[in-house]
Amino acid sequence: MQLYDKYILPKLVHLACSRNPNMRQREKIIPLAAGRVLEIGVGSGLNLQFYNPDKVTRLWGLDPSMEMWRTAQSGTLASPIDFEHLQSSAEDIPLADETVDTVVMTYTLCTIPDPLKALREMGRVLVPHGKLLFCEHAKAPDRRVYNWQRWLNPIWKNIAGGCNLNRDISALITEGGFKITDLDTLYLPGWKPASYNVWGQAVKKSV
Repeated sequence: MQLYDKYILPKLVHLACSRNPNMRQREKIIPLAAGRVLEIGVGSGLNLQFYNPDKVTRLWGLDPSMEMWRTAQSGTLASPIDFEHLQSSAEDIPLADETVDTVVMTYTLCTIPDPLKALREMGRVLVPHGKLLFCEHAKAPDRRVYNWQRWLNPIWKNIAGGCNLNRDISALITEGGFKITDLDTLYLPGWKPASYNVWGQAVKKSV
C-alpha cells in the first residue's frame, strides 16, 4: 500500500477532484475568500486559480502530503498572491492564534482522521470575526443512498486515502465550534454515494 499511496493515489485523487462538476463547486466558494487565507487540504492546488488577488493578501496552503503537492500543474502555481505551502496535518496547524481571516476547505474534511480536533484548530487560528468557507461531499439525506454509503465506507476508506463517504459535514462543523450562516446542498452528476454536496459559510462561535 505504501507504493500505491505514494505514486498512484495522488494522481487518482487529482483526477477525481478536478472533474468539471467539482471545479464548478470550487468556483462558487473560493472567490469569497479575503484577507489572510488558510486553505486546509490544498492538495494539488486545484483551488488556486479561483482566488481573487485583489481580495487575498496572504495564502497558506496546508496539506500533509507532499506527493499530492507534486502533482500540481506549473500553471496553477503561477499566482500573484503571496503563497506558502505548509506540510502539516489539520489537527496541528503551524500558525499562531487569530492570524487568519478566512479558512477554506473543499473536499477535505472527509479524509481528516480527527475532524473535530481539526475544526477546533481552524477556530483557534481564525480572528474573532473570521469565516470558514467549505464545500464537501457528505452523508446523503436519502435512506437508500446513505445505506450504500455506510456499507461501502470501510472498503472505500482503504482505497481512497482515508476518505469517508458518510460524514455528516454540517453536524461536524457545528460541533467543532462554528455557526453555519449559509448552506446549500446538491447531488452532483456522478456516482450517488460520493456526489451529495454541502457548501456554504460559517463563523466561529463566541465563547
